[in-house]
Amino acid sequence: MKKIFILIFSMFLILGCNSKKEKELEEVSIILDWYPNAVHTFIYNAIENGYFKDEGIDLKIIYPSSPSDSLTLPAAKKVDIGISYLNNVIIAKTNENIPIQSFGAILQQSVNTVISLKEKNITSPKDFEGKKVGTSGGIMSDVYLDTMMRHENVDPTSLEVVDVGFELLTSMITNQVDFTIGGMINHEIPVMQDKGVDINYFLIENFGVPQSYELILVANDELLKEKKDTYQKVFNILKKGFQDVKNNPQKSIDILLSKQAAEQFPLTENVERQSLDILIPMMENTSAEFLSQTEKVWEKNINWLYDNKVILKKIPAKNFIYQF
Repeated sequence: MKKIFILIFSMFLILGCNSKKEKELEEVSIILDWYPNAVHTFIYNAIENGYFKDEGIDLKIIYPSSPSDSLTLPAAKKVDIGISYLNNVIIAKTNENIPIQSFGAILQQSVNTVISLKEKNITSPKDFEGKKVGTSGGIMSDVYLDTMMRHENVDPTSLEVVDVGFELLTSMITNQVDFTIGGMINHEIPVMQDKGVDINYFLIENFGVPQSYELILVANDELLKEKKDTYQKVFNILKKGFQDVKNNPQKSIDILLSKQAAEQFPLTENVERQSLDILIPMMENTSAEFLSQTEKVWEKNINWLYDNKVILKKIPAKNFIYQF
C-alpha cells in the first residue's frame, strides 16, 4: 500500500513539474503574410520538431485579415513578428515613420512574375506595347511595369492597366487581359502547370527592377532591443527549421499539409512540392545564407523607390535592418 502511495505521489509530482514547465514557456506570436503554404515550411518544421519548446518558446501563428496586417500589427506591438515585404517596409518607415525593422530575409529575391497564355507570345517587356495587363492594384505594380518597359525602350503609356483585384489567373485565362503581373513563380506557375494550361512567364527582376527580398521577418524597433534574446532564439530556431526542409522536403510538405488552413486556402500536394523545389534555392544560395540580408540590397531598393517618387526622402539602409 505504501509503495502504491509513493508511486501515485511521484506521478503527481512529475505531472506538476511538466505543467509548470508548460506554463513557463514564453509566448511569441507571428503573423503570416498569407495562409500556410510551401514558403512557411521552415516554421512548421521547427514547431513540429519541438525546437521552439526546447528553447522555452510557445509560438502562436496568426493569419492576416488584410494584406497590411503583417506590417502594421508588429509595428504596433500587437504581435511580436510579421512576415512582410522589403519595399512595403521601406515605404512605411520612410513616408510614415513606422517603427519597424527587418531581422531576416526569407527569400533572397522576388518571386513576382509576369504570366501570359502561350498563345499571346509575350516573352519580355518588349511585347507589352499595345497590350492590356491585369494587376491587383497599388502603386508598386505601376512602378514595376514602368521600370521594365523603360529598361527595354518601350513606351509605358502604350500599355493599358486594369485592376482585376485577386482575379489574376481568371482574368488571363478568360482573355480579359493579355497578361498579368503580381502572380508568384512558386504558386501561380505550379497551379497553371498542374491544370495543364500552356503559359509563358518571367521574373520581373530580369528587366531593371532591383533584387528585393520578397519576404522578410519584421518586428517593432523597441521590441527587438527589449527582447533581443528572444528574437535571437527565434532566428536560430527558424534557421534550424530550414535545414530540416532542405534535408527532407517531402516530410516538410507532409507537415505543412497537416497544418493547412483547409477552409480558407486548401493546398494541393503536387503544387506545394513543386513550389518548395522552386523556393529552396531562392531561400538560400552559395552567396547568401538563409535569413541573411545586406545593406546593399536595401540601398538599391531605396534609391529605386526614391527615383520613382514612391518615397519622399532617403534614409540609411542600416536603419531598416536589425543585426544580432
